[in-house]
Amino acid sequence: MSRFVRASKYRHVYGSAAKRDGCYDNIRVSANAWDTNMVKLNPLFLSVNWNASGGGAFAVIPLSTVGKLPDNYPLYRGHTGPVLDTDFNPFNDYVIASGAEDGKVMIWAIPEVYEEDLEEVAPVSKLSGHGRKVGQVLFHPVADNVLASASTDLTIKLWDIEKGIERQQITGHTEIIQSLAWNYNGSLLATTCRDKKLRVFDVRSNKIVQEGPGHQGVKGSRVVWLGETDRLATTGFSRMSDRQLNLWDTTDLSKPIKTEFLDTSSGVLMPFYDADTKMLYLAGKGDGNIRYYEYENDELFPLSEFKSGDPQRGMGFLPKRGVNVADCEIARAYKVGTTLIEPISFTVPRKSDAFQSDIFPPTIGDEPALTADEWFGGKNANPKLIDLEAGFSVKEKKEFVPSAPVEEQQAKSPTTTMHEKDYQEAYHELRKENEDLKNSLSQREVKIRILEIELEKMKEQMAQLKTEVSSEEGQSQEKVVENIESEAKKDESD
Repeated sequence: MSRFVRASKYRHVYGSAAKRDGCYDNIRVSANAWDTNMVKLNPLFLSVNWNASGGGAFAVIPLSTVGKLPDNYPLYRGHTGPVLDTDFNPFNDYVIASGAEDGKVMIWAIPEVYEEDLEEVAPVSKLSGHGRKVGQVLFHPVADNVLASASTDLTIKLWDIEKGIERQQITGHTEIIQSLAWNYNGSLLATTCRDKKLRVFDVRSNKIVQEGPGHQGVKGSRVVWLGETDRLATTGFSRMSDRQLNLWDTTDLSKPIKTEFLDTSSGVLMPFYDADTKMLYLAGKGDGNIRYYEYENDELFPLSEFKSGDPQRGMGFLPKRGVNVADCEIARAYKVGTTLIEPISFTVPRKSDAFQSDIFPPTIGDEPALTADEWFGGKNANPKLIDLEAGFSVKEKKEFVPSAPVEEQQAKSPTTTMHEKDYQEAYHELRKENEDLKNSLSQREVKIRILEIELEKMKEQMAQLKTEVSSEEGQSQEKVVENIESEAKKDESD
């Protein structure tokens, strides 16, 4: 083996884009400026934020429905503001969560057959509690029916979606939360924030385990956990607006282990990590390329790059249980363009047709290791793994029935009396007034929280100044005593 070439099974991984008839065409991608990946995947469906008038909407498209979509493709409507993020339940492929500008989190059940008019389908659960828009939603990787949602009210809430209740609120951010990432067993949550801080939370106790300075640029920063390790990778910008890739030790966030300057482009870098192959993929918004690295011994070794002339607005990766192992496909990305979603397959070239166990170790399956109550009660467990050699088959649809009923809206009947109409109008006015009061209260709470943090900092500075002044006074007193003693000695000698 040559000393100049590092041995790696993934040195020759190459990406190949699907042909036009294998893409999803006529997509009206949301034009909202909020920074998310735009698309999420599971082995059956993809969801994409949709550009719709009259409130917010997103589309759920079966992966088998390739080609040009009809102009009147059924959408999931229910939010009164633009949908900002979606996420599939990892343990039920027919359940999806959405967060939007109206401050609501909604849980939806996906039908098996797309013959019905989805515009008439209501969410199975509405989760209200955030005072401002919900920018990120992320399901727990181990516990069933646990969802995290981040809002511009500077809080993260943990929900039990089956019971329809909030179980925990996480505070400590002073600016808008930009990204979330669970660790391997879901006991910790890493966040990046517009205040240029990187934080790791013990979410069940609402404690900041570690906090440190992140990327110092003003643009968006992202974080991803590197599998079972205690390492994080973040993407962001330097003070000079250079794009950076940092590697962190979660036990000490005072400074990164490694910092790599990539280029001077302006697009936010979206990181995706594959724990099975230990590969990190970086896709920049507005770029046409996807870089990929291999993580080993606190080093990120560049492997290669997928190049394309078409810029990407967003990106999502298929869960490992959905890839084609017969073709040695180790990852599949879905690239969001202006009106097109394009699958990109990453393959390891192998001559043999046999199952390649060295590149397909046991991977995370679709069975939860804990219930929501067990996890909130303090239990930890690693994800349940499955072997891909026998092939992964999607299970039959599991009905999701929350114990908390969704808010029911009463239909107006022709026999509704004038008094009932008056009561309904008064009720809606009071409800609107209540929502406005909640919003103003949450904004004041945010301001109070920021002022409290600033007050704590001022107290620390005052204490530090007092110690410095007292030490200086002590030194001056010592000098006076020394001068008196020296003068007394002179008098004695005289």
